[in-house]
Amino acid sequence: MSKIAQAKIFFGSSEESKERQEERKSPFDGMVVSSTPVCDAADTVKALKIAKRASKAAARSPLSQRVLWLEDVAQRLTEEKEAFALMLAKEVAKPIAFSRIEVERCVETIKITVMELAHLSGETLPTDIMPSGKKTLAYFRREPVGVVACITPFNFPLNLVAHKVAPALAAGNAVVLKPTPEAPMTAYMFAKLFVDSQYAVKDALSVVYGDAEVGSTLVQSDIPRVISFTGSVPVGNIITKQAGIKKVSLELGGNAATYIDKSADLELAAKRCAFGAFYNSGQVCISLQRIYVNAEVYNEFSALIATETSKLKVGSPYEEDTFMGPLIDQESRERANDWIRSAISEGAKAIAGGEDLDGIFPPTVMADVTDDMKIICEEVFAPIVSLVAVPDYETAVAKMNDSPYGLQFSIFTNDLKMTQAFIEDAECGGVVINDIPTLRFDVQPYGGSKLSGVGREGPKWALEEFTEVKSVVIC
Repeated sequence: MSKIAQAKIFFGSSEESKERQEERKSPFDGMVVSSTPVCDAADTVKALKIAKRASKAAARSPLSQRVLWLEDVAQRLTEEKEAFALMLAKEVAKPIAFSRIEVERCVETIKITVMELAHLSGETLPTDIMPSGKKTLAYFRREPVGVVACITPFNFPLNLVAHKVAPALAAGNAVVLKPTPEAPMTAYMFAKLFVDSQYAVKDALSVVYGDAEVGSTLVQSDIPRVISFTGSVPVGNIITKQAGIKKVSLELGGNAATYIDKSADLELAAKRCAFGAFYNSGQVCISLQRIYVNAEVYNEFSALIATETSKLKVGSPYEEDTFMGPLIDQESRERANDWIRSAISEGAKAIAGGEDLDGIFPPTVMADVTDDMKIICEEVFAPIVSLVAVPDYETAVAKMNDSPYGLQFSIFTNDLKMTQAFIEDAECGGVVINDIPTLRFDVQPYGGSKLSGVGREGPKWALEEFTEVKSVVIC
């Protein structure tokens, strides 16, 4: 039996453990894969106080040091790619091929952050532009906020940590990270790369583990100036109410949709939609959940996506050709089954999947779905996609927008005017043309409207979130 990986708390640059431990079991086979200290409010306060003290040194650290720091972490992560990928497969059952991709993307996120540091600057302002003004040397600059609290989810437990921690540290802040309870060892391994680097700013990064108690202590404390959270709408709502006067950046849920126009390449659309709906077991905020199909091509497209879905290999996350593994836990699996039962009772039908496959909820395509069905109104966060026939583009975009969420939408069409209209009409944070709304490049701004969140991620925009403007006038 292999030794169970044991994470430790980072109180700044010091590693500590506790007698009370929590075991993480694989969602695939139930084997214990990691063990983590159980933190409480006192541990969180301790980490915050260390971060507050360290924030002064972090702000004074040369930018060149922070560049070297991130470059060093990226290099060491590249060297340890396989170990990180295997831990992802163990803790969250992400198929090993996609786990490697997440590690590669994490490296790229860090590198993009380094590149964006060169553009983190201010500008001069003409104070004599109005009669009431006068000629001065006036400008603004960006400065670190001090302490950033980062709370991260299970679906991308490495790259989404990087999207917060790398820009926050690069900007000259101290950070307290509360990673997802589902992947504590992944976060510990990543944080250790930062802490052990020869270029590290001492005590600038702390890591505490836990759930509501730890999270609430972080959010309610007066020490962090920014709370950066990725997770569910209900928790985001709680954070907003608890945070008080500080910046709050929220990347929340979604109900991603696409429209398949009759002019589209249907075979391409079916392949990409099968990928976008079932990638990471549908556990993605921009996982494709709603497909509105022009009625003239509805039957043809339905058959194509059902065929593409049947080609996807479901099973062990440790096998190279597995496309999709299990959901994160039994509760999620039971909820997915409830979605299907509810939709079928309301008149929908499963044309692919729908029943557990060797204990794993399979990729499922639901046809004949209508607007009033629960399965299309709420975020399912499972490998389920719904097909809805519509008479035209106008109907499709109206249905897309008729949602409390607005993260990312897409359209498949070869009609240029329709493309231009969609860019204007879609009420969301991002639009994609002739590909899935699940498409995200780490260099882009990422975030949504309505209940999908506040603020934007992506290194350039995160650096802005984690800094504040100081105005300077020299008379």
